[in-house]
Amino acid sequence: MGNTSYADAYRGIDFRTHPEKYRIGRGEQGVLIAEPYKSEILPHWRFKTPEIARKSATTIYAMFQEYLQQGDFVGADMARKFLQMGFTRARRYANHSSGTKYAADGTILPQAENWADSPKAQAAAVFYEHYARAKDDPLYLRLRDEHKRRQH
Repeated sequence: MGNTSYADAYRGIDFRTHPEKYRIGRGEQGVLIAEPYKSEILPHWRFKTPEIARKSATTIYAMFQEYLQQGDFVGADMARKFLQMGFTRARRYANHSSGTKYAADGTILPQAENWADSPKAQAAAVFYEHYARAKDDPLYLRLRDEHKRRQH
């Protein structure tokens, strides 16, 4: 991608049509810009309560499985990233109910008192369970390795 930012390099690409242009990236990188997957998965991504998180994670995990069955690594990887992001965002709100980790001066705000058993912590656990299954899925790992080989 050269000097172009990861996000800028992704804008305007239909990754279903051009999966060869997809770079896995780190963590959740690209999750909110890689189309058409962002538009397909994002409407289902919610974590306000454990019940909502369960429905969301179950739906996104089913999409992950569908993408795998279609041999669509990019779609599966994006679904995995949404599951990961469900975990990390819910966890952030469990730790800091405002969702803000840093004060204006850059110091870390204190962790919420009830962070360990809050509804957001429970939502995070739901997403983590689905994310862990997705990232270790044998078909996903095989498709990921094939995609990486084609990149080099």
